[in-house]
Amino acid sequence: MVALKKVRFDNYQPESIRFMAREILILRRLDHPNIIKLDGIITSRLSSSIYLVFEYMEHDLAGLSSSPEINLTEPQIKCYMKQLLRAVEHCHLRGVMHRDIKMSNILVNNNGILKLADFGLANVLAASVLKLDFDYIADRYRPPELLLGSTSYNVSVDLWSVGCVFAELLTSKPLLKGRTEVEQLHKIFKLCGSPPDEFWKQYHHLPNATMFRPQHPYESSLRERCKDFPPAAVDLLECFISIDPEKRGSASSALMSRVLIVYIVVCTCCGFRSI
Repeated sequence: MVALKKVRFDNYQPESIRFMAREILILRRLDHPNIIKLDGIITSRLSSSIYLVFEYMEHDLAGLSSSPEINLTEPQIKCYMKQLLRAVEHCHLRGVMHRDIKMSNILVNNNGILKLADFGLANVLAASVLKLDFDYIADRYRPPELLLGSTSYNVSVDLWSVGCVFAELLTSKPLLKGRTEVEQLHKIFKLCGSPPDEFWKQYHHLPNATMFRPQHPYESSLRERCKDFPPAAVDLLECFISIDPEKRGSASSALMSRVLIVYIVVCTCCGFRSI
């Protein structure tokens, strides 16, 4: 049993070919037990599509989290977070930004093994950073600097998305769900507090900075909203969703956090054989 991903391309559009080739090259660059494995490619001379062949995974975190029949336990959430961070660490150490980390792109099999998937929007970090697109990441997982229109960023955008996934696992609902980019940004400020003046000085040149800057200052409400979470989990979440990208740490440092360091990844409680 395998999973097939159909990828369309246009022979007359070089950008289409480049986009498809980049995903394949990135998948071949990565080799980790918590990253989906590309097993092969199916092509046809008569078709403008190819199929990427992947190992089959029964579930994704979006489906598991939204199912009324499943109530994820704290040990399961820790187990999934540690596996996810190991996958993200592997990507970042090899110069790859995923750029689309969200619940539906994180797969889980019936044995509780988690794998990061869908590298269609991933990109390689160049020695000299080129201008990047800022609107790839889904709004509810997109950090504030991208909502403001930044095209120069690094792997810290993945860590913000990881933080949103972490909160969603803990609460079974999205942490931030604005209907527009403006509303999403203001929800971030209400949760994390208004950015300091240094933040606006750094990003004042961005296209949305003036328009999206809040008229009234906000105090952080994160700890009040997360008062039922374990304190160590709130500390880690606060690090992930820091307004300042430089304060989000790294996947490697997160793996050493108090909430995860004492936990072993291989845990039978994460299995879903009964589904």
